[in-house]
Amino acid sequence: MMKKSVLFGLILLIVGACGKIKKESSEVSKAIDTPNIIYILADDLGYGDLGSYGQEKIRTPRLDQMAQNGIRFTDHYAGNTVCAPSRASLMTGLHQGNAPVRGNNNNILTFNDFTLAEMFQKSGYSTALMGKWGLGEVGSTGEPSAQGFDTYFGYLNQIHAHNYYPDHLIKDGKKIPLNNQVIFAQEGYAKGIGSAATEKNAYSHSLIIKEALQFLATPRQRPFFLYLPLTIPHANNEGELTADHGMEVPDLGIYKERDWPEAEKAKAAMISLLDADVGRILDKLKDLKLDKNTLVIFTSDNGPHKEGGVNPEFFDSNGALKGTKRDLYEGGIRVPLIAQWPGKIAPNTVSDLPSAFWDMLPTYADLIGYSLDIKTDGISFLPTLLGRSDTQKKHNYLYWEFAEGNHDAQAIRSGKWKLIYIYKSDSWELYDLSTDLGEENNLIKKHPAVAKKLKAYMEEAHVYDSDYPLEDEPMSTAHL
Repeated sequence: MMKKSVLFGLILLIVGACGKIKKESSEVSKAIDTPNIIYILADDLGYGDLGSYGQEKIRTPRLDQMAQNGIRFTDHYAGNTVCAPSRASLMTGLHQGNAPVRGNNNNILTFNDFTLAEMFQKSGYSTALMGKWGLGEVGSTGEPSAQGFDTYFGYLNQIHAHNYYPDHLIKDGKKIPLNNQVIFAQEGYAKGIGSAATEKNAYSHSLIIKEALQFLATPRQRPFFLYLPLTIPHANNEGELTADHGMEVPDLGIYKERDWPEAEKAKAAMISLLDADVGRILDKLKDLKLDKNTLVIFTSDNGPHKEGGVNPEFFDSNGALKGTKRDLYEGGIRVPLIAQWPGKIAPNTVSDLPSAFWDMLPTYADLIGYSLDIKTDGISFLPTLLGRSDTQKKHNYLYWEFAEGNHDAQAIRSGKWKLIYIYKSDSWELYDLSTDLGEENNLIKKHPAVAKKLKAYMEEAHVYDSDYPLEDEPMSTAHL
């Protein structure tokens, strides 16, 4: 396969000569009587940050009510432990052993990548993205308009998305200037892209929600798919350019008088704002009489961060789990997932089915009757959503890898067992998640047969990619 860097250069030449990129696609099918879909993705929200998942200090009444009205998954996993690769697994239905994007670098989808947005588009859906994309800039093969979205608004570059008060957002390839004054990072990974505001007027999250509500209210004759990858509660890693912390929020709300560090009060306010705005989306559906024919799913792209001046231990953001963002322990990859669909999903339902982002593509395909003719690592969990668990197929294993900085690691879950290989320490760790959710008791020496079986799965799952090589790629047979 042609390397992404070479392909990207060729595409830019084509764009210059021919204008906006369009993927070849079959004629859009006639609209059918299928449900609307809203997929809401929080950014760096931890497994323990919601009341329905055990949070005691931060108020999240609307999401807690959503869990009571529908189904709450206890064993759902993000695609990866950081932004771009996690979203790539969501979009393509591929786990990180063979996904086209496996890190926050080289994070551009290509013409060869089939996304769930394209599937909806080919099935007659109106498709929209409002929020943070992170898989391709304007004019690239990864631009949302080249990957199945009819319209989009927000951030394309995830470093640009650090700033909640940016100088512009992007709508359908065009910059939309905002009335904020910013200064840019002058060195490091964020040079010239990451920024912080010296004058704050327009809060990007609120603009994204406004755009989403306008999309919902637009009259149409077709069903819609709204992908809503919100930026809250990610930190502005460049926030220290103008402030003491990077948890940017218009006001501290009900947490203003709490005897907490300012950054923690701001984080709590961000999560409660996220909760309230999910409520606004649900209320709009009800007002428009669309709620009974709309499946709404809420989740997060990875575990909680330790950035912007916050400590994830302050609110116990990973709950009983070990690890945070950039770890392949449960706290870095296990995320909340709540789904609501009145009349179809039974209220007050809880599922412990192990599932992951790459299951979304086949689940949606199953839902709308789309015949997938591409490879996917996912399994539809529609039977579980609809209360037919007796017909639910299950994974032999779920697999992750991460190859950035000195965090190189691989992880695999099969049933109750979780195996992790940490490259930095050249160590294997085996945990029984049914009795050790916090991954504290390494059983690698007590269960060699289990470890051997999971190592074989790990070797099967990983396909070498020169853009994302693991530390000692190819993996030494000594490790096996």
